[in-house]
Amino acid sequence: SFSPDEVIRKRLLIDGDGAGDDRRINLLVKSFIKWCNSGSQEEGYSQYQRMLSTLSQCEFSMGKTLLVYDMNLREMENYEKIYKDIENSIAAAHEKISECKKQILQAKRIRKNRQEYDALAKVIQHHPDRHETLKQLEALGKELQNLSHIKENVEDKLELRRKQFHVLLSTIHELQQTLENDEKLSEAEESPETQMEAEAKQ
Repeated sequence: SFSPDEVIRKRLLIDGDGAGDDRRINLLVKSFIKWCNSGSQEEGYSQYQRMLSTLSQCEFSMGKTLLVYDMNLREMENYEKIYKDIENSIAAAHEKISECKKQILQAKRIRKNRQEYDALAKVIQHHPDRHETLKQLEALGKELQNLSHIKENVEDKLELRRKQFHVLLSTIHELQQTLENDEKLSEAEESPETQMEAEAKQ
């Protein structure tokens, strides 16, 4: 015994697209049996016409089924072509997206470089140019040279003053020695007279 679902599935398989082919075949078989068992010529001719009509319907249904089958094949080919076109479009879209990502990264790098260049330009603008800097360096070099000459002159004068001071100290020392010697001689000259006066008083 078959379940109702199996019966329906088998009927659909026999019936094709559900246009009643199995019913027509059953009618054709019944008409053929009646035609074989017909008693009169008129009844036989009537059954014969019914069989021809049923056969025509079956041929028409078969032709329609073939047309539908061919159409389905063409539709499948068309769908396969559309599917390939879609795949190609998707692949092209992926390539385009990848290229756009590269362009975006490049644009970001360019923007970053421009920002860095602008920042450097602002820093550079706050400093004098090279020509002005060289002028300032040259002026500072001349000033340094002048200061060096002034330093040498000051050192020469200081050395001269040091020598002069040394000579002065030596002179003072000699003068002091002379004064001391003079004072000793004076004391020595005064000492005998004082002694003689002391003896005379005695």
